[in-house]
Amino acid sequence: MNQPNKETKVQSKPKVESYDIAKSDETLHLAVDLAKFIKENRLFQNIQGKEYVNVEGWQYAGSRLGILPVVEHVVNISTDDEIKYQAKVNLLDLRSQQIVGAGFAICSNREQGKKYYQEFAIASMAQTRAIGKAYRNILAWVIRAAGYEPTPSEEMDYGGNEQTAKPAVPTEKKATMKSSTAATAPQAKDAAPAEEEQSASVRYASAKQKEEIIRLLNNPTITRQEKTKMLLNINRFDEERAAQAIEKLKKVIEDREDGQSAAA
Repeated sequence: MNQPNKETKVQSKPKVESYDIAKSDETLHLAVDLAKFIKENRLFQNIQGKEYVNVEGWQYAGSRLGILPVVEHVVNISTDDEIKYQAKVNLLDLRSQQIVGAGFAICSNREQGKKYYQEFAIASMAQTRAIGKAYRNILAWVIRAAGYEPTPSEEMDYGGNEQTAKPAVPTEKKATMKSSTAATAPQAKDAAPAEEEQSASVRYASAKQKEEIIRLLNNPTITRQEKTKMLLNINRFDEERAAQAIEKLKKVIEDREDGQSAAA
């Protein structure tokens, strides 16, 4: 008489909400989830007939594995006639608290389409590329399994692809990296894609803050949509915004838990 109940228990397998990179069967499930998410949110660029995932797509894959990027440094290696930055990003496994990967990247205003980019945009793009590169080093096969090219779109040469380059119209030639940000502020709006509009001097959210945000997002009162939206933006948070997000999440969880108690 107990046999039917046993079969029912076996069939009601819980849905996997996070994955372990050490388990190939779980990462294959992640590839399916990733393919759907990237397509629905258009997190890719079509370059010469091939589809390359944006850094946000790589970040989503990493967040589902509990692996978050931590910027180690952004170094100014400019010369008198070139604005150039190098960035290094480490990947932190929140389960083990170990560094599991790293990526280096460089961005220069001598690249095609970036002649009139502001200095902060060059520094920000170096960081963005380093994040994508770090994830590529350990997750390229997952992206490939999801049906996309295993190179972050930010690493690709967009030669001739004018719609992806948005240089500002200059009022004067920028000769050195020391040009005034205030004097060139009118060009900043169009100098780079919106996700790059952050100053190189911003103090980004710490690994501890990101870990706390992830912990709060895993609360059952937080919806999947809310969780996904915040995970996509978590690496843009500065310390102040991260602190505000933590307080907001705590309040939302408290209010919802109180509401559930009252309803019961």
